[in-house]
Amino acid sequence: MIKLIRMKYTKWYNIMREGLSRNNPILIAVLGICSALAITNRVDNAIAMGIGVTFVIIASSATVSLIRQFIPGRVRMVTYMAIISTFVIAVQMFMEGFLPDIAEELGPYVGLIITNCIVMGRAEAFASKNPVKYTVIDGLANGLGYLFVLVSIAVVREALAFGTILDMRVMPSTWVNWTVMAIAPGGFFILGLYIWIMRSMTKNYETQG
Repeated sequence: MIKLIRMKYTKWYNIMREGLSRNNPILIAVLGICSALAITNRVDNAIAMGIGVTFVIIASSATVSLIRQFIPGRVRMVTYMAIISTFVIAVQMFMEGFLPDIAEELGPYVGLIITNCIVMGRAEAFASKNPVKYTVIDGLANGLGYLFVLVSIAVVREALAFGTILDMRVMPSTWVNWTVMAIAPGGFFILGLYIWIMRSMTKNYETQG
């Protein structure tokens, strides 16, 4: 009995570790790059997008896992897309109703969660092959890994671009804003730096031919 409990918690731990670090969806798998560059110029935008994507991954993956035995192989991608679209619309309506300012800032990127490779990838690679109890953990791990990277990038970009974090002044009054950090090239630079650091820490190098 004790051995079974240890095995269960070990699997949960391994799934969490994969999503958060060893196979982080942005830094290692290099997925979801568009949103990482487009909406991370402010921390509040990054938090809202990260939470929204986390919810969609968990909800859609859990749904796929529950009905995986009833989905015909030939239409599985269409089915995944329909499921994901339903939860994305729910997130979009929630933001427009309760967070209108953030919804306006994010613009079309909330709707584009539908095409986010992370969400579709977890449905196909994990949810379609595993029970719900593990699928939910996988969705949470990948969502939190995505959220952590977005917020980490946004903290640096907002501080350098506007001198603030969550609209609170963190730079001295003499600080000269770095305009490049408010636009996509600045995000690309910070993201590239983070990818290099993470790959160095995890020793997850690509094989050179």
